[in-house]
Amino acid sequence: MIDVIVAGGGPTGMMLAGELRLHGVHVLVLEKEAEPARYVRSLGLHVRSIEVMDQRGLLERFLAHGKKYPVGGFFAGITKPSPDRLDTTHPYVLGIPQTTTDRLLAEHAAEVGAGIRRGCELVGLSQDGHGVTVELADGTQLRSRYLVGCDGGRSTVRKLLGVDFPGEPARVETLLGEMELTEDPAALAAIVAEVRKTQLRFGAGPLGDGVYRVVVPAEGVAEDRTVPPTLEEFKQQLRAFAGTDFGVHSPRWLSRFGDATRLAERYRVDRVLLAGDAAHIHPPMGGQGLNLGIQDAFNLGWKLAAEVGGWAPEGLLDSYHTERHPVAADVLDNTRAQGELMSTEPGPRSVRRLLSELMDFEEVNRYLIEKIIAIGVRYDFGGGHELLGRRMRDVELKRGRLYELMHGGRGLLLDQTGRLSVAGWAERVDHVVDVSEELDLPAALLRPDGHVAWVGEDQQDLLSQLPRWFGAAAG
Repeated sequence: MIDVIVAGGGPTGMMLAGELRLHGVHVLVLEKEAEPARYVRSLGLHVRSIEVMDQRGLLERFLAHGKKYPVGGFFAGITKPSPDRLDTTHPYVLGIPQTTTDRLLAEHAAEVGAGIRRGCELVGLSQDGHGVTVELADGTQLRSRYLVGCDGGRSTVRKLLGVDFPGEPARVETLLGEMELTEDPAALAAIVAEVRKTQLRFGAGPLGDGVYRVVVPAEGVAEDRTVPPTLEEFKQQLRAFAGTDFGVHSPRWLSRFGDATRLAERYRVDRVLLAGDAAHIHPPMGGQGLNLGIQDAFNLGWKLAAEVGGWAPEGLLDSYHTERHPVAADVLDNTRAQGELMSTEPGPRSVRRLLSELMDFEEVNRYLIEKIIAIGVRYDFGGGHELLGRRMRDVELKRGRLYELMHGGRGLLLDQTGRLSVAGWAERVDHVVDVSEELDLPAALLRPDGHVAWVGEDQQDLLSQLPRWFGAAAG
């Protein structure tokens, strides 16, 4: 029997597979497409996702293929300077096409031993008290202890589970594609800049090799959004908004996306869980979708591995829903708000001008930026120290960096007192006796996802928290 089957080989599924393999879990990824997608949906990684890659020793791979950009201009396209002293050692956005992100995460998953089968479509599932039976399109049946649906906004797993997906259908639609054009680059840039003064869902930017990424509002919402638009639709809409179609030709990929906003009511039904777009869909404002999915996987991986490994404390796996569902709800809210602020109607434009004035206040700008880049997330672990429930940023220690010590995906006790012990949990928690001039606290217990589970210096108090996250002591 397979420990975990992951349905969907996108960034969420591959990130999850890599996390599970760090703990020796037998994992199989099923991807219905025979070949990786060649088109680019997401354009980059936000700060928290960059930190996640750093925590697992993957960041150098991504930096080699990406470009750093300032953090700013992400909330409804309102351009303001990046806030000073963001609480991170990575105060940038990494521009990297999703095709590259997908490839790097798939390579990592394969390197650490995940099984990956392409051209395998899941069409049925059933579960009992011991596991999940998965049926593939070719009639093959597979058996696993757990199944995670990372299979996108039209998730087959979610539909087969019967999990409700409440929210709002698309009200507006946007055309997105990659194509060549004949317009002079300088003239193109001037026209795009002029149109974007009033229409923020419009753009045309070079991807290299003479290919451009073109975005333009659609005429309406298509009855069947699975049918891609035609090049003629693009031309008509470009002429309607810009007065020219820029001579677009030779499309590599054409698609449409709407502003539908939906959130799964439950992220877990017994032995089946949902992550990424299978659990939530929202407009692409702020570029948060791929990042949200990667961070779902980072939260879920160690918890599911603990369940498979038999040491998970009661409620640990359910905490995946408890922690991540509100985070997704907040992303849905901020993308809804951004969508309203990008409207061409007089009322929303007035609100946009007012918000732009408010964002001149440093704290307002910082608050909105931290929402987008996800370093403001705080899970509810109860009252206590201000860091409790937050992820800890990377800090310099006497013997290196904190994140360098987290590559194995284990818990970590950073002990600046040298008087504490994790005896009984040494197989699950690394005890690091070291000091940092950047931290004004005696000791902190970090979960495998880097969130602070305890702060203090009392051994008995620590012993009350270790079982909550890492199960019963061994031996």
